[in-house]
Amino acid sequence: MRARVVCSIALAAGVVHARAQTPAFTLPQAISYPYPGELVAAPTGASIAWVLNEQGTRNIYQAQAPDWTPHRLTRYTGDEGQELTQLTFTRDGTTLIYVRGGDHDANWETGSPPDPALDPGQPKVQIWAVRVAADSAPRLLADGDAPAISPKGDRVAFIRGGQAFAVSLTSGKPAAQLFYARGTTGGLTWSPDGSRLAFVSDRGDHSFIGLFTSDSAPIRFLAPAASGDFGPRWSPDGMRIAFLRVPGQGGPPVPYLRDIPQQWAIWTVDVASGIGHEVWRTPHTLRGNFPETAGGANLAWGGGDRLIFVSDMDGWPHLYAVPAAGGTPVLLTPGNYMVEHVAMSADHEFIVFSANMGLIQGDDDRRHIFTVPVARGEVMAIPPADGVQWTPMFTGDGKAIAFISAGTQRPPLPALFTIGSAQAPKFLGADRIPADFPATAFVVPRKVTFKAPDGLTIHGQIFERPGLTGKHPGVIFIHGGPPRQMMLGWHYMDYYSNAYAVNQYLASRGFVVLTVNYRLGIGYGHDFHHPPHAGPAGAAEYQDVLAGGRFLASQSNVDPKRVGIWGGSYGGYLGALALARNSDVFATAVDLHGVHDWIADTREYFVPPGWKYERGDLDRARAVAWRASPVSSIATWKSPVLLIQGDDDRNVHFSETVDLVRRLDAAGVKYELLVLPDEIHGFLLHRNWITADSATTGYLEKMLGRP
Repeated sequence: MRARVVCSIALAAGVVHARAQTPAFTLPQAISYPYPGELVAAPTGASIAWVLNEQGTRNIYQAQAPDWTPHRLTRYTGDEGQELTQLTFTRDGTTLIYVRGGDHDANWETGSPPDPALDPGQPKVQIWAVRVAADSAPRLLADGDAPAISPKGDRVAFIRGGQAFAVSLTSGKPAAQLFYARGTTGGLTWSPDGSRLAFVSDRGDHSFIGLFTSDSAPIRFLAPAASGDFGPRWSPDGMRIAFLRVPGQGGPPVPYLRDIPQQWAIWTVDVASGIGHEVWRTPHTLRGNFPETAGGANLAWGGGDRLIFVSDMDGWPHLYAVPAAGGTPVLLTPGNYMVEHVAMSADHEFIVFSANMGLIQGDDDRRHIFTVPVARGEVMAIPPADGVQWTPMFTGDGKAIAFISAGTQRPPLPALFTIGSAQAPKFLGADRIPADFPATAFVVPRKVTFKAPDGLTIHGQIFERPGLTGKHPGVIFIHGGPPRQMMLGWHYMDYYSNAYAVNQYLASRGFVVLTVNYRLGIGYGHDFHHPPHAGPAGAAEYQDVLAGGRFLASQSNVDPKRVGIWGGSYGGYLGALALARNSDVFATAVDLHGVHDWIADTREYFVPPGWKYERGDLDRARAVAWRASPVSSIATWKSPVLLIQGDDDRNVHFSETVDLVRRLDAAGVKYELLVLPDEIHGFLLHRNWITADSATTGYLEKMLGRP
């Protein structure tokens, strides 16, 4: 065995460097920032709430007009590793519903909630309620998930075991099953008056939009077909439901090695008659395929009886409006930028969204806030114009826009902008930033571009200490996803804000860090996001990573013999591929929960249903997927690697690490291993992030040498 198991933070940080110069700040300081998420606005009035993760301690904060002073609604303590998600206000804004526990970013469920803290008592996924009034203790409503509050404010529908349940908000009675429907129930959506509940009934190869009215009335399925129907949206008057329709599973085998057009459509159905009609169908082009950016199609009802949605059909993820009666969609957000984080005003007349455009150089690697009326494409920017902003939403009274805002140095904070005001946005909760957080010591990353071997322009950001001279080690950071984009500042996903802080720490130690926004990522148009021969169909994106390594090695302050690479998930895959194919360029890697064998990890993808006679390009696809896997090139893997993974990972099978370790042992490749028992893909415990990040930075220093 040539492995060494990293078993302590001190060892992971590299105690052999104790005599080295003390950096400007420590790694625990760099990742001590509080991270706000789950931002939500009350349907009426002027009140917002969010979850704040303070070094693993998660609590809900709320603020309201006129002073917008944040106050904490929950009193959870300690680094417990239990998510707080799905915040929702009751219509009157007096109560918040939320879910505690689970892994809501998982690719699959295991039937058991995660327990990274190794609590002897098994954790549960539970729905809680807390009143906005000060000093009100949270109240457990039920075990369950995906809560939907009735507009009447009397009960909450939710999912348990794939079926719909409901619990009263007022009576204290225990939850009871609301109805039974064959298949798996989800997508619970109340009518505007709270008298009816729409839902999605997933039957495997097809799904229906269902309607529940009462115990005495049978369930109705609306415009049922041999298709996949999902995303029900009630019209403001409660007379119709709009939904999305994609083809059902089946038909001749879809090619594995090339993309083909996959049309989808928007439908509406009259609730009283059950008669539905197709409003709009996407063009039969690759750009017409279902959007894969935040929120998917983002279907919503707008004013003037319009349906709002996102499509890539002009080459970018953009907002469109189409008459609910049918017709030609109107492009609301023209230009070479992508739309993300879409929200509708309470009167259905305006949309607020984030986008990677602006007047400052490099804004295609940032996010700013904009509004557009649903009736016409008049896009207006919302201050501030610098930094990075995301997840905007109108307050219930329509007088302000709430969002999360960050700079290159200041970590994310909730913010409020009063519409029509000349005043700067009001930042909330700055007092929660630790006094020793090293914001002013962070460097300002700069945008760079370079060419891939096939001529495609690749974007990235360089982190380096000002005035850096001499030859220093260089490190490539590769994001996961891959529908992600690293930005010139903090990220709207906490996973990548952690990476941003780690890259800042490496820069403070004298490393030159380059993040590579490779093809398959978002932010640079549909064609960049959907390149041919990528992933298991040929790993075309790897050439961008290799080009990034060579670009970094060519910098005047980088030692070309000391270039490493690190990344997680898909970034771990590309890091492993870098060592397997180009140990001559990359001296070492840190691979967090990466895929190493496409056929093993996505086995269902390569196994067609047994009743199908046709094989399509399956045999060739398996051969291509094998060659695109790091394990296929173990013979040329020479550089050492650190492998990190939690063994309750629900996004990448832990067997990927188990298998790779066996192969590296057989090939005599040096590696080190850090296993986090019962931890998931995006680590839930802050102390596990400290362990993993310390191991990462310590290993890179040890393998590449101190600057």
